[in-house]
Amino acid sequence: MHQKETKLINRCKKGNEFAQMQVYDTYAQAMFTIACRYLNEEEAKDAMQDGFLKAFINIDKYQPEATFGAWLKRIIINQCLDVLKKNKLEFNDVEVSELQIINEDDWHFDSTITKKEILFAIEQLKEKYRVVVKLYLIEGYDHEEISEILEIPIKTSRTHLRRGKLKLQDLLKQKYNEARY
Repeated sequence: MHQKETKLINRCKKGNEFAQMQVYDTYAQAMFTIACRYLNEEEAKDAMQDGFLKAFINIDKYQPEATFGAWLKRIIINQCLDVLKKNKLEFNDVEVSELQIINEDDWHFDSTITKKEILFAIEQLKEKYRVVVKLYLIEGYDHEEISEILEIPIKTSRTHLRRGKLKLQDLLKQKYNEARY
């Protein structure tokens, strides 16, 4: 974190509202974009606002080992997940069967499929799979972090990711096959 941002965060820690508005203005669009990955626009706005409030209330807990943006992003994502949980999204109804181990880093798609099409296909997944796929693939969290964030066993995170990935591949194969005919 560079010196200018450190000074700004320190002013926020002292309750300086002007500094808080500067932080909000700096990060609001990026945090809204992140919130929209999980919630509809209206819920995303509310979750983002609540996330910023939590961040400012708990700003003394911020440690500069991580960038402020990364710390804030985690708060926003957690706020979105709280909304999903309130909406009764269940993550732990997985019957973990003997699943073959797959390479989770192998996300190869046909080269003619665009990033936009992949993101659209992710939106078609069941919500519990979609959230895990997004946390893993887009946000870059590992299963231990996902398990902590969603309060689910690591095995459940792995299973949701695997099922989400298989469904995503099916959706994209359908898209590819439709495009060929």
